[in-house]
Amino acid sequence: MTYGEILFRTATSFVALLVLTRLLGKKQVGHLTFFNYVTGITFGSTTAEIIVNRQITLLQGISSLVLWSLLAFSVALIGLRSVKAREILDGQPTILVKQGKILEEALAKQHLNIDDLSMLLRNKDVFSPEEVEFAILEPDGKLSVLIKEELLPATKKDIKVNVAPIHNIPTELIVDGKIVEKNLNKIDVSVVWLNQQLKKANIHSLDQVFYAELQLDGSLYIDKYQDTNP
Repeated sequence: MTYGEILFRTATSFVALLVLTRLLGKKQVGHLTFFNYVTGITFGSTTAEIIVNRQITLLQGISSLVLWSLLAFSVALIGLRSVKAREILDGQPTILVKQGKILEEALAKQHLNIDDLSMLLRNKDVFSPEEVEFAILEPDGKLSVLIKEELLPATKKDIKVNVAPIHNIPTELIVDGKIVEKNLNKIDVSVVWLNQQLKKANIHSLDQVFYAELQLDGSLYIDKYQDTNP
């Protein structure tokens, strides 16, 4: 196999992998069940074989990737349309702790020991099962934890504090001294308004601004270039 052929196979495989993973959607990353994990591993290993194995033609390799993608997409589609199929394919959440009591049988079925459970709880900033009302192992392997109500911190609603309404999610408006026009359009904010806010902050040129972000309460966070250390 010549050097040029290797480069061509690599580039073609890269493009094919990019297109196919985009078609499969974000669930491959956002909802990484064991099946999704195996699918990703298979994609990677198949692509590597296409690049370096001269006994596999480029057409054969790409066909294999396409077929695997179609099968994975079909399984995902079946899971979307059938609750029963989704339970079989993705599994079901499993309660590991209930009202501060560890359910040993549930742990054993999930092939977990007490050390595994303790680690998962600590990742949720919980250091004792006694603090837990429910701890549920999700199909993607993550632990969802509901703390006992008496141990939850008081919210502003609990202490009857007035809360300012949220107008927007934090949105970048200026990055590296340049206005992010698409974000202005999304939140229906004009350049005129932005310039007015900058002038209120005694900023008269975009060149002075490294980063500006619209906050939850509608105010503008501004970070200037050449900030001095305290």
